[in-house]
Amino acid sequence: MELIKKNIHMDRVKRSTVIQFTMEEDLNLPEDKPDISTLNLEKGEVVIEEIRPGTDEVTVRGKLGYAILYHTQETGSNLVLLSGALPFEEKIHMEGTLPSDTVAVNGTVEDFTVNMINSRKLNLQALLLLTARIEEIYDEELPVGIQGGSAGEGVEYRISPMEVTELSICKNDIFRKKEEIPLPSSYPNIYQILWSNVSLRDVEFKPQEEKLAVQGDIQVFVLYEAEGEERSIRSYETTIPLNGTLECQGCREELLPDIRYSLVRQEHGQPELTIQPDLDGEERILGLECALELNIRLYEEEQIDILRDIYGVTKEVIPDTRDASLRQLLARITGKTKVTDHRKTDIGSPVLQVLHSEGIVAIDHQETTEEGIRLQGSIDLTVLCITENDETPYVSTREQIPYEYTLNVQGVTGTDQAEVHSELEQLQVNLLEGEELDVKAVLSFSTTVMKNIPLEAIEGVEEREIDSNVLAGLPSAVIYIAAPGDDMWSIGRKYHMPVKTVRELNALESDELRPGQKVLLVKGLA
Repeated sequence: MELIKKNIHMDRVKRSTVIQFTMEEDLNLPEDKPDISTLNLEKGEVVIEEIRPGTDEVTVRGKLGYAILYHTQETGSNLVLLSGALPFEEKIHMEGTLPSDTVAVNGTVEDFTVNMINSRKLNLQALLLLTARIEEIYDEELPVGIQGGSAGEGVEYRISPMEVTELSICKNDIFRKKEEIPLPSSYPNIYQILWSNVSLRDVEFKPQEEKLAVQGDIQVFVLYEAEGEERSIRSYETTIPLNGTLECQGCREELLPDIRYSLVRQEHGQPELTIQPDLDGEERILGLECALELNIRLYEEEQIDILRDIYGVTKEVIPDTRDASLRQLLARITGKTKVTDHRKTDIGSPVLQVLHSEGIVAIDHQETTEEGIRLQGSIDLTVLCITENDETPYVSTREQIPYEYTLNVQGVTGTDQAEVHSELEQLQVNLLEGEELDVKAVLSFSTTVMKNIPLEAIEGVEEREIDSNVLAGLPSAVIYIAAPGDDMWSIGRKYHMPVKTVRELNALESDELRPGQKVLLVKGLA
């Protein structure tokens, strides 16, 4: 007798860890940069360049890209952009890691502070967070039936249908977007770009036949110095659609997507934004070229019949079992929450206008509760304002706006796999009287929850003759009084009788028995 087996293709997080480390550096201004009057905007981003797994550790090499906008001491209060990158190399201890493992590392900047030492020297301080995880693709081999030997002859086996979520497609890819953005006619020509910010909104992925559809929005903000003798400072903000398709072999509409994405960053922490001439040769077009780095997982739900138990009626059939687990889709859910707050600015000068605002949503704490997945975190908000100060008219302020939200996922437990993706869907910052900022934001959270289903899998079976003394001691007929937890399967196993003998004599439609119920078993009636 042999088992018929089926491979279930799945993935899991083998292990993960998080480390924090600080970077500090004093920067001297290059000779071609003018002296600093006041600092305005700054940001830093992590660029991972190399990941080297070793024994019980992972070496990560990368750069901290930075961009700093400041006012000069020259007449006219010109703005100047200083950008660059600081290299780093860190070892992450991960017990059980092997050089052959595939390790993914994400880096974020928890805090980035720039202080002015003097007009030619700056001090940079950053707190970096590295999250390393080893994702493993594996096959779970499970029995779905028996064949050969005494299969069907004197053997009783139990088949249980189960919903299984199987990994269908697993790969990394890049979706590129190239766009030319013309300035409106009322805006002057561009001399140089001083600051830019590119962010994504409402990104969705839809599986189609042999391809993956991508749609969403790209928000673009640029602060630039205009052509002309005055070199006035202008800003422009717009939203362009993000749409297109990505070739994906084996993709089908019925597959379930779980796709993580991020913008591919350049060395100085900003996507590439260039100045291009229009048809008249004037510098009036912004050239945007960015890329989304995609970690693609597509799943398929399938119902399979699993062999859960087996015993012999005429022979002793002993199953050899092992611990196994299956993954089952519990929920694919998206939730939104509104965040409002009022903040008093500490700019010092009267504010005339809020020019631009941008924010990053951070999840600081995630906890599984009876109601679902409880999230706590903050919005790291940066607001660029225009003040009445003619010498330094452009000033920015940073605020931390806290939030708390629960994703309603019924039945989720701490052992289930649920990675939550956060997104700032809408952000509006208005200036109120008394130099107070009115902040309104809409946060979006999404997750795919995979439930782990533990089970005992039959690895093999051993057949042997039943001891004749045991057979002689078994009655040919018996009335059995059911105890709590009994079913017809367990009674049949105990007396080496076919399960369907019990079903026929008692006219029962299921294995469920009531405690105290009398069950008649007669050998040989199967």
